[in-house]
Amino acid sequence: MSHPHLDTVKRYLLDLQDTLCQALASEDGGAAFREDAWERAEGGGGRSRVIENGAVFEKGGINFSHVHGAMLPPSASAARPELAGRSFHAVGVSWVLHPRNPHVPTSHGNVRFFIAEKPGEEPVWWFGGGYDLTPFYPVHDDVLHWHRVARDACVPFGDEVYPRFKRWCDEYFYLKHRDETRGVGGLFFDDLNAWDFETCFGFQRAVGDSFLDAYLPIVRRRRDDACGERERAFQLYRRGRYVEFNLVWDRGTLFGLQSGGRTESILMSMPPVVEWHYGWRPEPGSAEARLYSDYLIARDWLGEEEGAA
Repeated sequence: MSHPHLDTVKRYLLDLQDTLCQALASEDGGAAFREDAWERAEGGGGRSRVIENGAVFEKGGINFSHVHGAMLPPSASAARPELAGRSFHAVGVSWVLHPRNPHVPTSHGNVRFFIAEKPGEEPVWWFGGGYDLTPFYPVHDDVLHWHRVARDACVPFGDEVYPRFKRWCDEYFYLKHRDETRGVGGLFFDDLNAWDFETCFGFQRAVGDSFLDAYLPIVRRRRDDACGERERAFQLYRRGRYVEFNLVWDRGTLFGLQSGGRTESILMSMPPVVEWHYGWRPEPGSAEARLYSDYLIARDWLGEEEGAA
């Protein structure tokens, strides 16, 4: 028996996948998402939707999955050892967008719901999710817009929510082996069950529903910016960091693989073209160097803006 609200969350997530696909395909204008439904032998399944070779998005994917099984995978039970051995349900939507123009940032997000069950005991449930922005040639006003939308989504749930989950995002999307953040952050939350169910679910919806407001204005401002071989080469190089994070550090990737999820869907997040160069360093004072010095660090973006006002 699963949590009585599982179906409610699942319906929202399926609708969110539809909303994101419709809006992003409309913005692209040159390609559509194709759907691939799949089933998991151990229990559950999903529907993967991918857009490729579009006018705006070189590759993007928006996945829905609902998987369940007799034993919580190690990547989930490691953080909550008291839940080891429980059966589980995991339902979520995840998305990643790799734009064609290097001036449009890559972006990722997901919202998810877990239930861990054991006969004779109350189910343990929690929400997780968030979204983050990974620019190659960041524009300060774009970063401020991104964080303003994230903050506004959090405000109804308490003044401390945005600073807490913004900081968690900076800490989570951090490449320890590179000593740099993956991008300029956003929101990240996990194990959320401190509020009652309706409030937690409301927060998940606020995050999921605010993504398009955060991302699409940036896409529209930057999609036609002039770029050449230099910018493209840097985009491909920086995409390598995205791959490194997902394969080395990302808990969602580990959970998917350990739970017997569909590998093709799990690795949908990988960019279509990427390069690594040995010992590469940006030219001092260049736009590429400013990405490292000014943006790939944890900063209180909105606090700095308000302090300067």
